Amino acid sequence: MPVDVLVGLQWGDEGKGKIVDVLAPTYDVVARFQGGPNAGHTLTFDGIKHVLHQVPSGIFHPHIINVVGNGVVLDPFVFRQELQKLTDRGIDWAKNLYVSRKAQLILPSHRALDRINEEARGGSKIGSTLKGIGPTYQDKIGRTGLRVGDILLPDFQERYQEAVARHTQLAQFHGKELEIAEFEADFFSAVEFLRTLQLTDTEYLLNDLLKQGKNVLAEGAQGSMLDIDFGTYPYVTSSSTIVAGACTGLGIAPKHIEKVYGISKAYCTRVGSGPFPTELLNEVGEQIRQAGREFGSTTGRPRRCGWIDLPALRYSIMLNGVTEIHLMKADVLDGFDEIQICTHYRTADGQETDHLPDHGDLENLTPIYTSLPGWRTDLQAVTDPQALPAELKSYVQFLEQHLEVPVSIVSVGPDRVSTLHLN
Repeated sequence: MPVDVLVGLQWGDEGKGKIVDVLAPTYDVVARFQGGPNAGHTLTFDGIKHVLHQVPSGIFHPHIINVVGNGVVLDPFVFRQELQKLTDRGIDWAKNLYVSRKAQLILPSHRALDRINEEARGGSKIGSTLKGIGPTYQDKIGRTGLRVGDILLPDFQERYQEAVARHTQLAQFHGKELEIAEFEADFFSAVEFLRTLQLTDTEYLLNDLLKQGKNVLAEGAQGSMLDIDFGTYPYVTSSSTIVAGACTGLGIAPKHIEKVYGISKAYCTRVGSGPFPTELLNEVGEQIRQAGREFGSTTGRPRRCGWIDLPALRYSIMLNGVTEIHLMKADVLDGFDEIQICTHYRTADGQETDHLPDHGDLENLTPIYTSLPGWRTDLQAVTDPQALPAELKSYVQFLEQHLEVPVSIVSVGPDRVSTLHLN
């Protein structure tokens, strides 16, 4: 059976958690392949809002196996908190949750280093969530990191102290102290909890399940424009957020991948620093922010808002081999008489392009817009795709024509039921 992959096509926060929850009942396995507690996948059903950071979004379905893959960086303390919240809400997660022994551990000193590194950047901050993601991936690439499987070794405490000693030296380079003592008791208590879970070689587990005919949904975090290689570098995350990351982050071969679901908002947002060609620094941007409740589910920071950007979307679609688009939060644009769509850019020398330039040139682009009529309809009241207003249907058709990929889902509200399947 195949592996289908779900990825964000913008700068994250596209609504991936909701779509995983909607699609999950048709899958046997949901597997997270990268990122960590910097992700915030929001699911709303039965009037209750749930935010998942490290737990796969299939956890609410009792028949689904949920896998935290080797490409994930795991904070034991945050993970335990997350699972406790699920327990408090009556979710029996224990038998269906598996964690890769090869997933990297986020230590208290990683979080401290993250803050020190960001402060040292001064005015050129990356916009880090300060969850320790970057320093953990740095240790992974530098081959000095600790992995989940290490907590089962008799010398784990020694390994931990060696890591802290290295991190102390890095902090001192910036003239800072790590200041982690108050967090260590909670960390080691969470490590004890982590030892009670199903820690396994998930690459074998997943490939065995595929041989048994099970189908897998690979769940990505962040967005393609934050990919460490192809995003708006250096204002990116520290992992591979595109489809290729599902192979290395889960230990599955490319031959297994079939569908690629690309998730995009009907507009565009970004959190933190970095170029954003269609950003609206005016009352229109603020109207989108308030209507969409655009505040980070992980950080609470206000998101930067702008119109949809087709050159950036085409780039992401190309990188991921997207087979269908899921258009999220269309209802946020209910209040506009006109909707703007960026179809091209004008470069600093006056040339028009529909390609995404290198990050150094992104700051000097002028978006070229096409205007379409707004729908001025309460989309959250729409339950039948056939009843969608003609203006929204025209908007969708415009996107399909220019992106050359079908839009198969339009989301018109936060709840699970506010998801309209177009085909």
